[in-house]
Amino acid sequence: MKKLSVLAVALLVGAFAGLGQKITWMSTQFVPIAEAEFVRNEILAPFAEATGIEVEFIGAEYAEFVSRVTAEYEAGKGEIAVLCALHGDFVSVLDALADVSGVPVGGTISETLMKLGQMGGKQAYIPLMQATYLMVANKKALEYLPEGADVWALTYDDLLQWAKNIYEATGMQKLGIPAGPKSLLHRFIHGYLYPSFTGYQVLAFDSGAAVKMWEYMKELWQYVNPAAPTWDAMDTPLLSEEVWIAWDHTARVKQALIERPDDFIAIPSPAGPAGRGFITVLAGLGIPATSPDPDAAAKLIEYLTTPEVQVKILQGVGFFPVVAEAAGAVPSGALQILAKGVSAQAASPDAIVSFIPGGISDEYKKIYKDTFFKFVIKGEPVDVEFLRSQATRLRELYLEAGAPYPAPDGS
Repeated sequence: MKKLSVLAVALLVGAFAGLGQKITWMSTQFVPIAEAEFVRNEILAPFAEATGIEVEFIGAEYAEFVSRVTAEYEAGKGEIAVLCALHGDFVSVLDALADVSGVPVGGTISETLMKLGQMGGKQAYIPLMQATYLMVANKKALEYLPEGADVWALTYDDLLQWAKNIYEATGMQKLGIPAGPKSLLHRFIHGYLYPSFTGYQVLAFDSGAAVKMWEYMKELWQYVNPAAPTWDAMDTPLLSEEVWIAWDHTARVKQALIERPDDFIAIPSPAGPAGRGFITVLAGLGIPATSPDPDAAAKLIEYLTTPEVQVKILQGVGFFPVVAEAAGAVPSGALQILAKGVSAQAASPDAIVSFIPGGISDEYKKIYKDTFFKFVIKGEPVDVEFLRSQATRLRELYLEAGAPYPAPDGS
């Protein structure tokens, strides 16, 4: 508490120097309306009050983010003072970023996380928050676990048998995988299924292991709730008990755990023949080389990486802290349940960590989704020629963009 009070005093003192300042923060994160309002009201308003620096928050999709940052860099003058984006987003604008190695942070960030922000011979960004995708299970489902299965270390075969057991006992399809138009289905395919079954996100797209994976998913889909193609997030189906077992982003299951923390557990995603593939989502803070006020941007970065703000972000949007001092401040209830699941998944001995692809167009999402809909949702036979054509186009996207394959990439 002593450290936080000193920081608060420092911010208040800085208010006089910052009085009347205004900077612009562009972010590919916190874009949904509710999240953006949370950031403006709960995060940025106190900062403005303490420092006198008003922050205009602009949410942007990936393409807009890249084009705006690139255009300002090429013009040699910019209006964007500070950036927030995913690890892969920063790769696309690396030349336009200042070195932020000298920017102070408000807490202790591990060397491992800081190194992830080092690209192109500089500290391109400072980690802000992390998230992942995992599974949430209603405790009612636990009595149907396959014999000998460990709910904290499930395999995909266990998941299939678990869903089948529930169906045979209740006549209901209680497994949920979001497959709606705005769902994160593509993340499940490229960051979970493919690495778990083939060991890669891209390189083995049309491999024999991939064929077996698609055959597995066709079998599993018999036990997935038929409404899945209409769902963009799994919190509501979990609360209504249309599903008892669900996979999704931590932020998209959080509400179910908030409303009924005693009814659910958060558990690691399953492991396949190659290992337990899962995505680590790391978002960071950077400063454009053309920032009109890098000093004010640095103050905002220091503020956003304080333990108390890190916990606020967790409470508001479900992204987990990167600052060590915030770990002990995670409140009980829903967030503690999620934290246990996230930690168990991250500590898996068979982990295959995936990063979200960056530097290429969003066409890659369509390739994964179209393949899923053809084979799994429409139930068409697994067509090796179709897989090969999709794999060719996927690899072309990376060649055209000059972007590296996302981990796991075989390097």
